[in-house]
Amino acid sequence: MPRLSRVAVTVLAAALLAMLTLGPAARPARAEPSSENNQQLKQALKQFPQADGNHDGVLTLTEARAFMKAMTSIAPKPVNNQQPLPTHADVKYGPYDSNVLDFWQAESDKPTPVVVYIHGGGFLAGDKTGANRHAIDQYLKAGVSCASINYRFLTDAPIQDILHDAARAIQFIRYKSKDWNVDKKRIASYGGSAGAGTSLWLATHDDLADPDNADPVLRESSRLVAAGMVNGQFSYDLTQWSDVLKAPNTLFGSPDFHTFYHFDTADQMKTDAGKKVLAECDMLGMITPDDPPVYLYCTLADAPPRNTNQFYHHPEHERIVAEHCKKAGVEACLNLTRAGVTPPNNLTIHAFMLQKLGVTKAAE
Repeated sequence: MPRLSRVAVTVLAAALLAMLTLGPAARPARAEPSSENNQQLKQALKQFPQADGNHDGVLTLTEARAFMKAMTSIAPKPVNNQQPLPTHADVKYGPYDSNVLDFWQAESDKPTPVVVYIHGGGFLAGDKTGANRHAIDQYLKAGVSCASINYRFLTDAPIQDILHDAARAIQFIRYKSKDWNVDKKRIASYGGSAGAGTSLWLATHDDLADPDNADPVLRESSRLVAAGMVNGQFSYDLTQWSDVLKAPNTLFGSPDFHTFYHFDTADQMKTDAGKKVLAECDMLGMITPDDPPVYLYCTLADAPPRNTNQFYHHPEHERIVAEHCKKAGVEACLNLTRAGVTPPNNLTIHAFMLQKLGVTKAAE
């Protein structure tokens, strides 16, 4: 199978997410979506004919998923010889193959704060190697350790479980505090797109620490002292998006966004169990006065969303989070570069992180 660039893989991931939000395939009650009955799959077949696994001229959702998974696994990783090598690379933090992280340990005689980078990619693509080398350099020079994590994708797990992967990574870093010289009270995270929304989820979710758990990792706190969003989402309760963004759900690419949670049907979202899952994924609804400060950064224009990318990354995502934070008394630093909103003193996301971690040296 020919190799695709990471850009192409990301494009395909976005296309598939727009199609059917990539949950489990449709169940027996109806025909499986394919290029014969789904416009997005028809378009995907034209762009990625090699995704048609059995070469019958029809691209099914199953084939699209399999191709996406294969391409994600073989996509070449970016090479940057100037990026510092992790002190600890590909460390397992959980039971799944993708539960791995890299850790850069800052030189210090005292326990160090930690900034955790969570990559984006629509919960379908991306990798921990996407961590910005310049940011890592600046944090290490300031005496801040860094981590970058991988997590499961929607091809293998529902969104509610993926979010808990990230929480476990935070708990694992605290569990390794003695070995890695970590200050357990000073851990922050940030990321772009999916990583941004995940960081917001970590910031707003109640502490997942379970002191009596047989697993020592799960006894640790999952809370942050600060979180940063870059082109993120206000909630992963997708039923709220149309009203908040004032745009039709058709911009998801499919009405079947219940598959985001690996539900069989849309009706499951209306059950008590389904409502519990939606609430568990609703960052906006979880904002409370005890939440940490958040940095909310969006680079898109403030215009009505007209396509899937604008729908997923519209500045209204950040704006409504800022409004709810203000009501709850939570500090929120809003930076909407193309909407005329700038933070005090043009504070950058990395300077914000250092400030909230109690580090006086500024990041560039």
